[in-house]
Amino acid sequence: MRVALFLTCVNDTLYPDTGRAVVKLLTRLGVEVDFPLGQTCCGQAHYNTGYRHEAEPLARRFAEVFRDYEAIVTPSGSCGAMVRELYPRMGERARSEGRGDTLTRTLAPVVPKTYELTEFLIDVLGVTDVGAYYPHRVTYHPTCHGLRSLGLGDRPRRLLEAVKGLELVELPGAEECCGFGGTFSVKNPDVSTAMGVDKVRNAASTGAEVLCAADNSCLMHIGGTMTRLGTGMRPVHIAEILASTEEDPAA
Repeated sequence: MRVALFLTCVNDTLYPDTGRAVVKLLTRLGVEVDFPLGQTCCGQAHYNTGYRHEAEPLARRFAEVFRDYEAIVTPSGSCGAMVRELYPRMGERARSEGRGDTLTRTLAPVVPKTYELTEFLIDVLGVTDVGAYYPHRVTYHPTCHGLRSLGLGDRPRRLLEAVKGLELVELPGAEECCGFGGTFSVKNPDVSTAMGVDKVRNAASTGAEVLCAADNSCLMHIGGTMTRLGTGMRPVHIAEILASTEEDPAA
């Protein structure tokens, strides 16, 4: 199977190791992975900040770059939700404004074949045990877009439970937002900080070494709060855990 990796802006700029982990993992599972160099931002930041029309060229670009692949895999629930949930909404809004259905027809081919990593592993490849090894105590935070927009459910947990050596502990208040919310954290810094502190204190109460999630944007916010509170915990993307093996272990 030939798939495209949609890495996203945050990962490309700040967390390239997550992209490397996705390639390592999928290659180990027999998937051919391409990284289209023409990919750019999906437009989520623009759309969520109210610049809907400015997001449209980025959405068209996404469709152009990724349209010929069997599947598009992203290690980001938030960007995956932008494509799956909001691209169709953008097309409908364009139509309601009298601009026809061109945008809908342009975006339609990529919407159903865009997958967040964990749903691709379970729903498309049909695997839960990916041969990973990660001998650490881990707690899992389900990020908002993955939980509420994509409906990932227990997919990430099922994958983590199958990892050799990993002890998975329940996170109190797991379904509560960490407070990042993209530009929400900029516009409402005090509320965002308070939510982040609540999340980190709950995580610290588990005694886990690692807090895992499927979105590095949320992990960036949580990780910064961990550092300021001096918890000693580490934020780690689920792709890096699943890519880790006994022969080539993650740090």
